[in-house]
This record gives sequence, structure tokens and C-alpha cells, in this order.
Amino acid sequence: MDKFWVFLELEHNCSRLTIRNYRHYFEVLFNFLSSDGQKPVFLADITVDNIQNFRLFLKNKGLKINTQGYYIIALRSFLKWLRKNDIKALDPEKLDVPKVKDHSLKFLDLDQMHRLLNQPLLSSKTGLRDKAILELLFSTGLRVSELVALNRDQIDLKTREFGVIGKGGRSRVVFISIEAAKYLDQYLASRLDPYKPLFIRLSGKKDITASDEQMRLTARSVQRLVKTYVAKAKLPIAATPHTLRHSMATDLLREGADLRSVQEILGHKNIATTQIYTHVTDAKLREIHQKFHAGNRTDGV
Repeated sequence: MDKFWVFLELEHNCSRLTIRNYRHYFEVLFNFLSSDGQKPVFLADITVDNIQNFRLFLKNKGLKINTQGYYIIALRSFLKWLRKNDIKALDPEKLDVPKVKDHSLKFLDLDQMHRLLNQPLLSSKTGLRDKAILELLFSTGLRVSELVALNRDQIDLKTREFGVIGKGGRSRVVFISIEAAKYLDQYLASRLDPYKPLFIRLSGKKDITASDEQMRLTARSVQRLVKTYVAKAKLPIAATPHTLRHSMATDLLREGADLRSVQEILGHKNIATTQIYTHVTDAKLREIHQKFHAGNRTDGV
């Protein structure tokens, strides 16, 4: 297992959070296979029948099917690594990842997006910061983890673009809209502190000895503030920071951007991931068919 963790970190370029999650999944699995937590677990214990029983165990614990899937994905990754290293173990292809029902993609239309963006009160420091956060999320399609990791020196408001390291250590360039740049400029001008993070916490006990990381706004805080403004805007969708990412991609596609370009902007490794937005491209293709196909013309020409 120690060699597998090294593989994930160095060769597979997994984040610390992913490795931490994988450790948890295997801890639960090994405790289950050990039955009493004392008996040693061997590769021979990883069988199709035992994993099916493990799935039932997870289900009875109340874990959702997509969460159960994370355990199987982690185990398949381990088994593939074993096979690559010529270590005899269960064939990973014998384990199916549980199928999750398709959920409709949540996104905000432009009217809803504008209502959300107009919620923060610009007269307060917190409101100005939150306005900059919402505008930047919608402008760039950043993941919330990418947003909170930003530092002030990364942002170039003249070129209105900057680089970011996303999932799997993949780098990409993201772009700041004119509107987002305006509020980011106002927010940064209001900052008189020496801290490096782009977004810092403004509430709570003030401590002049606090480090940059102690002052950095957390992903959880951004999720909470988005939820607060969604409620204030009385939106019919329980939008999250990721909803703004979906909304940005949907807006680009509706205005004519191609799927491959949106893939690059979002930092998706595979085009298949970006294809969750086909509801937009399908609608646009329908418009093109309606407009240009001879069978739709009423003039008979």
C-alpha cells in the first residue's frame, strides 16, 4: 500500500486530498475484510463475492450510490496498479462501478445570474469582496478549490488573464471579464493588509500575527456565501459555486463557442466530461436545422 500511495502522488499526480480519501476508502474496506479489525488482510481476500458483500455493507450504512462508487473506483485503481506491476490479484475489470442515475445539470440563465451577482452590498468590505468572488467565478469557471488557492500576485488586471493549476496538476489559462476585472480592481484597492491570498476572511477575531494561510478564505466559506446570496436572490435553484461554473460554460456555448474550446477553458482532461453540456449544443443544432433545412422553409424554395 505504501508503494501505491507513492505511485498516486508521483506518477498519477493525485492531490493530497485524493490520496487522503483513498486511504479512508481502503481503511474501511480492510476493516470490513478483517471482520474483527485484527485479522490480517491479503490480496486473496479481495474477491468478487467479498466486494459485493462490501457494497451491501456500504449501502446498509446509508451511503449514496455515487459515494459507493468512489470506493470501487479507488479499489479498481489499486488493482490496475497491481496488474501493471505483475502482482497477482483480482482482475479490476470484474468490478463494475455502480451506475449513478443521470441528474439534470444545474445552471442559471442570464437573468438569474444577474440577480445573484447584484446581491452583495458594495458599501461594505465584505460585500465588495463577495461581489468580486461571484464575478470571478462566473467569468472564469474556476472550481472553488482553485479560487481560494489564488494569491494577489497571480492576478493581472491589464491582460485580464492568469494561469491556474487545476485537477491532476493540469495547468490552464483563465480569462477575467471586463465586469469581473472592474470589481476585482475595486476590491484589491480596498485591501490595506499585507496578506498574499486573493480572498481573505474579514470576520472573526483579528490577529496581526495570523499567517497567510490562516487568513485565506476557505472553500467552505465560499460555498456558504454563495448559498446566502442565492437565498437573498430567491432563485429557484439551490446554486453552488460549481453551478456558476456550469452557468459560465452554458453561456459560452449558447453564444457560439465550440465544445473543444470550452473543454480547454474548464480544464477538463477529456472531452467526454465537457459533453454534459450537450443540452446546449443540441438546442443550438436544432435552431440551425430549423433555420436552414429545406424541409422547414415555408416559401417552398
